[in-house]
Amino acid sequence: MAQGSNFVDYVKVCCRSGRGGAGSAHLHRDKFTAKGGPDGGDGGRGGHIILKGSSHHWTLLHLKYRKHIIAEDGQPGGSALRTGANGKDVILEVPLGTVAKDAETGEVLFEITEDGETKILTAGGRGGLGNWHFKSATLQTPRFAQPGEPGKEQWVILELKVLADVGLVGFPNAGKSTLLSVVSAAKPEIANYPFTTLVPNLGIVSYRDGKSFIMADIPGIIEGASKGKGLGFRFLRHIERNSVLLFMVPADTDRTIKEEYNILLNELREYNPEMMAKPRLLAITKSDMLDDELEEEMKAELPEGVPYLFISSVSGKNILQLKDMLWRTINDK
Repeated sequence: MAQGSNFVDYVKVCCRSGRGGAGSAHLHRDKFTAKGGPDGGDGGRGGHIILKGSSHHWTLLHLKYRKHIIAEDGQPGGSALRTGANGKDVILEVPLGTVAKDAETGEVLFEITEDGETKILTAGGRGGLGNWHFKSATLQTPRFAQPGEPGKEQWVILELKVLADVGLVGFPNAGKSTLLSVVSAAKPEIANYPFTTLVPNLGIVSYRDGKSFIMADIPGIIEGASKGKGLGFRFLRHIERNSVLLFMVPADTDRTIKEEYNILLNELREYNPEMMAKPRLLAITKSDMLDDELEEEMKAELPEGVPYLFISSVSGKNILQLKDMLWRTINDK
């Protein structure tokens, strides 16, 4: 799986579909026919540029250096009603969760969410009609045919929203990378300074009886992210696709747990109110430094109505219980 500098979640490409082949204006001639009727075939369709969902791709890295994507033109029609060959389509495999947008208007064209799903990004021009289509009682030998439609050229933005079952939400240093490294095989960069995680890290968390789910550690949020501050929108875009949000607040926070949780929640609400409908859980991290008495005191200041656990990725405290809680929430949705 691509991580670190290989994680590319945004590319801009110029797509040019193929032009349609011209219809033929041929009139039938052979040794027995001096003045036959029209028998010109239709032109072939120009090649499409198509996006195809692939569960084998995690990033858009393979498209980063393909700035111009050009499909083949259709072939002209021939005599004896022969249709020209269609231009060859260009099929671009993309990770699930890829959104295609018009680069000029910002309009979302579509989203690819399933493995094997295909959608036409830039349609090829239609082939022109051959002259036999234009034959009528008054026009027995039309000596004209349609030209093919031109192809289409457009700049397109492809953006990736990570598809994961659990998204980790917290300020920098909340212990998200550490948790991911403990519960999965992912090896995120871990250091005690903000924004170590500059790109999403995905980890497959193995659960009981061979089951598993995907967890995404997303770049740390900061106040003002919803207005584009810090890593802002780039970070928040990824959370949209997670089905369960695990809020992580360290036990040694300068604020109360409730205050920090509410700041994180507010950033998400400002960015996209629909995200408030996602199930939310709370993990109080770095809890190995708390004794039972302190833990009881802290419970009184937790946000109401949010299932919570005191955990420690270092000592392993409540990590299995956390997996249980996440699994139940993912599957109860």
